[in-house]
Amino acid sequence: MSISTFSNALILMVSLTLSQQAIAADEQALKTEALSIVKQFGGALKPQLVHAMKQGGPVHAIDVCATQAPKIAQKLSTKTGWEVKRVSLKTRNANAATPDDWEKEVLKSFDQQQADGKKVGKMMTYSLKGNTFRFMKAQGVQPICLTCHGSNIKPNVRKALNKHFPNDLATGYNLGQVRGAISLTKFLNQ
Repeated sequence: MSISTFSNALILMVSLTLSQQAIAADEQALKTEALSIVKQFGGALKPQLVHAMKQGGPVHAIDVCATQAPKIAQKLSTKTGWEVKRVSLKTRNANAATPDDWEKEVLKSFDQQQADGKKVGKMMTYSLKGNTFRFMKAQGVQPICLTCHGSNIKPNVRKALNKHFPNDLATGYNLGQVRGAISLTKFLNQ
């Protein structure tokens, strides 16, 4: 091997290594940004639900969830440049986003991880394919969720759910189960 061939090979190896390090750093930055958006979503929705529960009980909270959650997702999508949505294998709102194949597989994986004993709050995953970065973070069933998503739903709550969500599948959950996930997509410039 000549010195110039060796030098070219060495330069190529160094370039590939630096490129891989740059990709890893970019992925970490994207994961950090995605987690921030997930926290913003929860930080905007949960206080509104808690306030609604205190002001008018679960029936009022259903109204808030039906109207405010989609608005929060849309506002974050516009503000951040990411597509922000909530997905679940057991949908409540027929007008909500249906999980695509990747999201379904991730949700099934989250369910299996939860069944294996992993805490829902730690469950997240991402995928970088081409110019598309995808991120999902599981949402666990918390005590406040059981009022509308549990097994023992009061008749007035059931009536309000049927009003807003006539094809509701999102009941029968237990504390700590995976309720769904926040799903984020960002299209990267290439």
